[in-house]
Amino acid sequence: MPTNRSVWQDKAGVPGTIRESPIPSKLTDGELLVKVHAWAVNPADAFLQDAPLPWMSYPLILGEDIAGTVSAVGSTASPNFKIGDRILGFALGAGTMKPEQGGFQDNVILDHTMACKIPDSLSFVDASVFPLCVATAAYGLFSRAFLAMPFPALEPKSAGKSVVVWGGSSAVGCNAIQLSKAAGLEVITTCSARNFDYVRSLGADKVFDYNSASAIDDVVAELDKGSCVGIFQAAGEVAPSCQVAHKSKQKLFVAATNHIPEGVVPEGVKARMVFESDGTVVYSETSAATFGGILAKGVGGGEV
Repeated sequence: MPTNRSVWQDKAGVPGTIRESPIPSKLTDGELLVKVHAWAVNPADAFLQDAPLPWMSYPLILGEDIAGTVSAVGSTASPNFKIGDRILGFALGAGTMKPEQGGFQDNVILDHTMACKIPDSLSFVDASVFPLCVATAAYGLFSRAFLAMPFPALEPKSAGKSVVVWGGSSAVGCNAIQLSKAAGLEVITTCSARNFDYVRSLGADKVFDYNSASAIDDVVAELDKGSCVGIFQAAGEVAPSCQVAHKSKQKLFVAATNHIPEGVVPEGVKARMVFESDGTVVYSETSAATFGGILAKGVGGGEV
């Protein structure tokens, strides 16, 4: 029988172990079975090898970002996907009650709402870098628990407001900039000076060098010229984003992709880590608008 190779993490702080098992054959109605052709490794994968999040249980298969071809389709997923489709997808093993469904294996079961088809012109390698980055940016920007921005569209209407993306040249940050522009917001972002042209090419309206001694004050002065929906901390330390919120005349929420250490959130500022979860799939609120919406249309049309 054909076998499936998977990288199992038996506990935090030990090397993963490759084990073989039968290829999964039982799908729920909303699931896809994907033969993986490319995996992407992101900082979260490295972090989770040594430092588990509170809701995680071992053993499990790590890995989120994959691209490959569909080899089986559940009944609910069948109107949107068929066997042979080339797709990218976000594997959810580490954050759910199904730790065997992580991405680092030859054949992966995906929730069909966390996948989208890709054109032949996009390689599996290039497609594999999207899932976690776009899912994280979308959840921090659009979820009602975070910045609650309007959902993105290929032809957005101006929201008349701005958003701050701290760390705009990072993998998550560059997705956040494009999603924010697609939601009709003005984007104020930070990065190093060498990446100014890059983030502007993605749609950033105002760019500041986070290495500057005046970066926090400069960002505050810019966002307080109008109405700002909040701050999305995409990369780096959380403290600067919290200081921007503290110094602003507006009460700005900080949606953070990194852990928020004790003592960095000033009094009167609210900040929350995007990955906080009680074991449920945190991305479900925004997946239809991203994987089933702007990402699918943008990738298919070559616009992202």
